[in-house]
Amino acid sequence: MSFRLITWNIQWGRGCDGRVDLARIVATARALADFDVLCLQEVADNFPEMPGSRGEDQPHDLAELLPGYEPVFAPGTDLRADDGTRRRFGNMILSRLPVLRVARHLLPWPADAVKRSMQRVLVEAVIAAPWGPVRAMTTHLEYYSARQRAAQGERILELHAETCARADLPPPAPDSAGPFRAPPPPKSAILTADFNFRVDDPLHARLTAPLGSGVPALRDAWELWRPGVAHPPSLGLYDKAQWPGEPFCCDFIYVTEDLAPRVRRVHYDAASDASDHQPVLLELAADH
Repeated sequence: MSFRLITWNIQWGRGCDGRVDLARIVATARALADFDVLCLQEVADNFPEMPGSRGEDQPHDLAELLPGYEPVFAPGTDLRADDGTRRRFGNMILSRLPVLRVARHLLPWPADAVKRSMQRVLVEAVIAAPWGPVRAMTTHLEYYSARQRAAQGERILELHAETCARADLPPPAPDSAGPFRAPPPPKSAILTADFNFRVDDPLHARLTAPLGSGVPALRDAWELWRPGVAHPPSLGLYDKAQWPGEPFCCDFIYVTEDLAPRVRRVHYDAASDASDHQPVLLELAADH
């Protein structure tokens, strides 16, 4: 028995042919694996000006395409349209395993006058995995501003440390009620994203650095699966209009070190052109 997770920057469902097709996104993910959890970046709602889009409510449409999966959407961008409706853009987790708790964290957005940028968000869902609860997290770090991207990486590490500190606290008192009765969070975590950095970027090393007593460090799942082997490219394989250079990897999966023995497979799907990015599969053993 295995736990399977796919992460993918779907570019609001826009393939290399210019068509926005969420059914194709879901079909591609299903062909890749019988996944338990799907982590998506660049999910849009009410942005008809985006190439190929009609302004679809993509969080709703993705939930409709995946019955039996619990949808969790976290917009980083949340704006008012001229007609009074909301315009949202962010990340999404869909899980067919029970979602025990959800948190949405806005990431730092320090001013950078020479760069265009947008608000970024980390969405976290505590999933009832076969071996116990695990935090599945997905985000999309800033592309244009290295300063903002570094601040966002640091905040993710801070959030991980804060969560682990809460995990060490005693459980809620028996007479706790309502929101005070939330159980302690697990230290075990899976972090996925389009990180918008390459493997030789110092931020990659920073995210995998030791974090102190009681805080399990993050490990690059590919490096656990194929030590010494270069990451396959996850961007620029097919969309040469946006990415004319050599393909490269900027989509990673990190697992806390306690999960390292469970890593059974990491696969970068090089066949799909349903987005400008490639989907990435993580398979963890239920027993080890």
